Formats: sequence, structure tokens, C-alpha cells
Amino acid sequence: MSSSAKPVPIVELALLGLLALLWGSSYLFIKVAVTEIPPVTLIAVRVTIAALFLLAVLSWRDDHLPRDGRTWRMLLVQSFFNSIGAWTLLAWGQKYVDSGLASVLNSTSPIFVFLFTVFITRHEVTSGLKLFGACLGLLGVTMIVGVDALAGLGQQVAGQLAAIAGAILYACAAIYGKRFNHISSTATAAGTMICAAAVLVPASLVLEQPWTLAPSLKAVAATTILSVLCTG
Repeated sequence: MSSSAKPVPIVELALLGLLALLWGSSYLFIKVAVTEIPPVTLIAVRVTIAALFLLAVLSWRDDHLPRDGRTWRMLLVQSFFNSIGAWTLLAWGQKYVDSGLASVLNSTSPIFVFLFTVFITRHEVTSGLKLFGACLGLLGVTMIVGVDALAGLGQQVAGQLAAIAGAILYACAAIYGKRFNHISSTATAAGTMICAAAVLVPASLVLEQPWTLAPSLKAVAATTILSVLCTG
């Protein structure tokens, strides 16, 4: 290595590793919580707590939410791709699919990003190397959770299709999210969670009557960790 080479950004790599840990563990916490809390209610709680957490972060950073209607309409679309649709489908699917298999199926989203970019949006240059990278990432997830997670593939087809559908919506969110460079990432995240809560809380009240639930401390703890750490 030459003396002019830049040092490895240890802090950034450590934060990336922490992010991977938090997002990867979300499948485990969903699996624990969804056994006692129905999926729409679970995700409604998840996005509501995350929204409150992110609003506190916005205040601490002296940042603010967008004030124009166009941006809020965009945030509503993003909330469907990223949270209302993707997370609810994933939570429902995990009622029937193990968390390891769900994580593998859901990690196909970069492949869908590549396919959508090639055949639909064409918003950036694609290459075989990018497709290879996406497939390599999927292989990496499979190796981390263990190839035994694939043993149940095809047995609970509806749940597995729900996890893949969530991955497709994640891909849409990744592409659509490029439109929010005019506001901060924290404001984007907070606005998305607020929009999701505005839709999912009423849906939960109508569809699942959450006031009749009596979840255990373990389910409540899993939901809280999922909401604050894995989401907020």
C-alpha cells in the first residue's frame, strides 16, 4: 500500500455493521412478536413508535418536516412501498415462515432493483457486475443464516410469496427514494413513518381490534426493540 492511500473508514464501516445487525435482527423480533400480535397491528405499533422516536431526533438536530403538500404526497407513496405494504406483507408471511428463510427471501430486493432498472425505470447505468454483486449479497445472506434455512422452501408457499412481494416493494422504495434529495434523510424517514402510522393505525382498529389483545412481556419487548432500534 502506498503512503498516499486513504485510511480505511473504521467508523463508517462499524456503523454499517451495526446497521446490518439491527436490520438483520428485525426478522427475529418480527417472528417473536407476530405470534401474539396480528400483523397489521404489529406494523402499526412499529411505525408509530418509530415516528415518535424520529420526531425526537428531528427536534434534537434542529431539523424539521417538509411543509409542502407535494412532498407529503411523495412520502405517502414511499410509506406504501417501504412500510405499509412491505412490512405488513413480511409480518404476515412470518406467521408461516421461519425468520431465517424470510431474511433470505426478503434479501432478493437488490435483484429486483436491478431488474426494474434494466426493464422499467432505466434511471442509472446497469452492468453485469451490479447483477453479480446483488446475487453475491443474496448468497452471503444465505451463508450467514445457514443453508438449512432453505429446507422449508416451497412448503409454506403463501408466506414465502409474501416475503418476496415485500422484497419487490423494498426495491420500489429504493428506486422511488431517490426523489427525496431535497429534504434530509431523517425528515424523509420521519415523514414516511408518520404517513404509515396514519394509514395503519385506523386499519388496525378496524381489522384486528387490538384492544382485545393481551401480548406477553416477550412480545411487547420484541415489538419495542423492533420499533426503536431496528426501525427508528
